[in-house]
Amino acid sequence: MPTADGYNQKIQYPVLSDAPNIELAFQTVVNGLVAQSVLKFANANERSATLVGSFSPVPGMITYLIAEDRWEAYRANGKWLLMSDGPWTPLTMANSHQPNSGSPGWRRKAGGGIELRGRIQPLPGNNLWDNGTLVNFANLPSIAAPASLRNFIVASNRINTSATVSHYTCRVEIRATGTMWYDCEAGGGLTIGATQAWFTLDGIQFSAADD
Repeated sequence: MPTADGYNQKIQYPVLSDAPNIELAFQTVVNGLVAQSVLKFANANERSATLVGSFSPVPGMITYLIAEDRWEAYRANGKWLLMSDGPWTPLTMANSHQPNSGSPGWRRKAGGGIELRGRIQPLPGNNLWDNGTLVNFANLPSIAAPASLRNFIVASNRINTSATVSHYTCRVEIRATGTMWYDCEAGGGLTIGATQAWFTLDGIQFSAADD
């Protein structure tokens, strides 16, 4: 009967006493080695369609998804763990807001979690709302949304029309639906000449619902 490799990785190979069957002998060795390597798939859907039945994923298996450009490891809890930061995906802006700088977007972090970046401003000629009203400024897809409501205090740059009061913070609210909202304290949300008021998403991290 076949015996296993000396590194205790359960890679089986034939011995001289086995019945001659070169196809089965090679198949056993190849499948054992492939399962221990980094498996490459076009995308997550192809991986799901391939790793089924006797070829189902096992804890410790590592895959690379080409379309998603990410490495993932299969854990004993039956979930894939991200091993590399995912690519940045632009935010979907909403309600007369646009990027200010820093390419506002989101990505998955290695080990789990969502990270945001970039500065947001109203469209030219408009002001940040500073009357306590929650304003929907962007939206996340469901795969990047938190399981429950999350709130963050972020940096901003706002000066009132008389240039006597400056404010440097806003509150950002991210809901389980993926909608993103902000509100600012009164008195510092207006634009001075060509200087546009803004707030930043840099530093925001949270767990997605499927982490």
